[in-house]
Amino acid sequence: MSETQLQIILAEPGRFESALGEVPAAGPNEALVRIRHIGVCGTDIHAFHGRQPFFEYPRILGHELGGEVILAPDGSDLKTGDIVAVEPYLNDPDSPASRRGKTNCCESLRVLGVHCDGGMRPVIAVPVEKLHRSQTLSTEQLALVEMLCIGRHAVERARVDSGEFALVIGAGPIGMSVLQFLQTKTDRVAVADISESRLAFCREGLGVDLTLLSGGPDPVESTLRALSGSGELPTVIFDASGNAGSMMGTFDLAAHGGRIVFVGLFQGEVRFNDPNFHRRELTVMSSRNATANDFREVIRAIETGVVDTTPWITHRLGLGEVPARFAEVIASPTLRKAVIAVEE
Repeated sequence: MSETQLQIILAEPGRFESALGEVPAAGPNEALVRIRHIGVCGTDIHAFHGRQPFFEYPRILGHELGGEVILAPDGSDLKTGDIVAVEPYLNDPDSPASRRGKTNCCESLRVLGVHCDGGMRPVIAVPVEKLHRSQTLSTEQLALVEMLCIGRHAVERARVDSGEFALVIGAGPIGMSVLQFLQTKTDRVAVADISESRLAFCREGLGVDLTLLSGGPDPVESTLRALSGSGELPTVIFDASGNAGSMMGTFDLAAHGGRIVFVGLFQGEVRFNDPNFHRRELTVMSSRNATANDFREVIRAIETGVVDTTPWITHRLGLGEVPARFAEVIASPTLRKAVIAVEE
């Protein structure tokens, strides 16, 4: 008889339910991982509210995962007891994108907790090449790695030069993960958000000198006015807001010859004025997920103190508390990052 385990299922928008499910068996080249901690992502929040693209219900959420290997296949470098971060992007290694190294946007990509069931359960089976070991980090820290990889990937994709003036729009977890790695490239960084408390954290916790309170009836105009004190427009903009108006407004905020990187996304179309776009000779790119190299580099950055995860987590809850407390936690005005502990 198969063993069973508690799993938390998002049955429909706004409703989690607890259920028993089978403990998976490891397939070829897979390890069994005991999930210890799960980061709550914007994707999870959007799915809870029914606003996540490419999503179907019911679904077991959870793709920001820190865990412990409990069974490794023969011939693997992994061993029982290894502490790992999970790279949740299941790509086809033979796809055209994967063959070019773009595993993060493989044509048939499936993301744990989004396109297939994820880690809101004690044990999952994961391909060994998707597990990234650390000798020193806790599983709670490793549950933050995937989020930080999103920021690193976006910054690397933009090829930010030293001394370049950069603007991050949206100071939620993804925007702040962009900021963490952007600050390793340039010290000329501005952050814009509609929340003064988030901006205060960017100033006091992350050392950002220029923060811009946006919003109001004309957020683009208010941001332009705030930027006027800097004497120039940013040459690279990272929009992590997931807001249509904000994303479309970036075309008026970027300097001539600048780049726009869309890290957030929404369900709809982005429109822009073509003469303005051409006049400025802008480059527009999206940034999706991350690669195995991002995971290795982020883990190294945390291990060496380049990135400090200490200020990130503001809320904690147990896996069994998710159905009752998730809505309350994600609605908290002090939320920066929530992490779920998986009880044995």
